[in-house]
Amino acid sequence: MKALKKIARTLLFLVVVIFLIGLWYKTRFSMDVAAERTINDPSLSRKLVIATQGSRFKDQVTKTIVDHYASDSVFIRVLDVSKLPEIDMEEYEAMVLMHTWENWKPPIPVKTFMDNLDEKEQKKIVVLTTSGNGKYKMENVDAITGESDLEQVPEFTKEILAQLDPLLL
Repeated sequence: MKALKKIARTLLFLVVVIFLIGLWYKTRFSMDVAAERTINDPSLSRKLVIATQGSRFKDQVTKTIVDHYASDSVFIRVLDVSKLPEIDMEEYEAMVLMHTWENWKPPIPVKTFMDNLDEKEQKKIVVLTTSGNGKYKMENVDAITGESDLEQVPEFTKEILAQLDPLLL
């Protein structure tokens, strides 16, 4: 009987430890919800949507992209990736899609959105995927990949803008 109690306590302890590790991981590495906003007049003919997750790195990349196009005649809509089902790519000339690789896969709304696009729509999207080692990306998606390193914001932004400019300007 004592052995059974010892095994039960050990199992309970392991369950609690695993739960606490999972809670720590989710708190430490999960993304915030990105604040939704629009820049410029929605009646402008050129439109860009930026779907992102909230993090210091992605917020800085978003700010740099918005600052780059804010003075041009480009309507910009920024939203969280959870709102991707609301997006009709026919309404936009281009999209920047920034997401983090979570639990060894992309967020479900990102994967579902990308899987439902046709080839023409996929060519209008610039994808930035961040992960711990900076190499993960969705299969069959041409994505810029890297780590969420604030010092790398200028390099990532330059690469994103190089792909966006032909779509918007």
